[in-house]
Amino acid sequence: MSLPGIAGNAGDPARVAAQIVSGIGFIGAGTIMQARGTVIGLTSAATIWVVAAIGITIGAGFYVEAMGAGALVTLVLTGLGTLEHKARRARRVLSCTIRARPGFPESDLETILGTSGIRIIGKRMFDHPEDRVFELKLSGPARQFDIVTEKLLTHEDIYGVHID
Repeated sequence: MSLPGIAGNAGDPARVAAQIVSGIGFIGAGTIMQARGTVIGLTSAATIWVVAAIGITIGAGFYVEAMGAGALVTLVLTGLGTLEHKARRARRVLSCTIRARPGFPESDLETILGTSGIRIIGKRMFDHPEDRVFELKLSGPARQFDIVTEKLLTHEDIYGVHID
């Protein structure tokens, strides 16, 4: 006995592929997150999606094309990893505003920044009754700015840090 609309074991491959694409899109969307104003997980989401597409290609019997796509994805991801590593090591010059308790010593701030590999290349200090504000021009490895921000925010005498 066969079901109406289905001849033997033949199905509609386009409908199967459409369901895979939408399902993997949903899973990929779950890997994308927002943290401290930056979006992370885009590369992971794209990789999940392209691996699913390669799986569909294999399922359709296009083995050579699937191998070529797999090799291309591997090359691109390897290149992106190298590029990202170099970009994170690049030196950046950024402006920074730090609010601290009144009378907070400038030397303490220089020590905290210096131990993280950040140099102060310009500075202005403003004393107010409720706080001391440092406006700084900083230079250092790009990846260190997040680390030094966390370090500064855990200090009990520092009220806030804003890096542009």
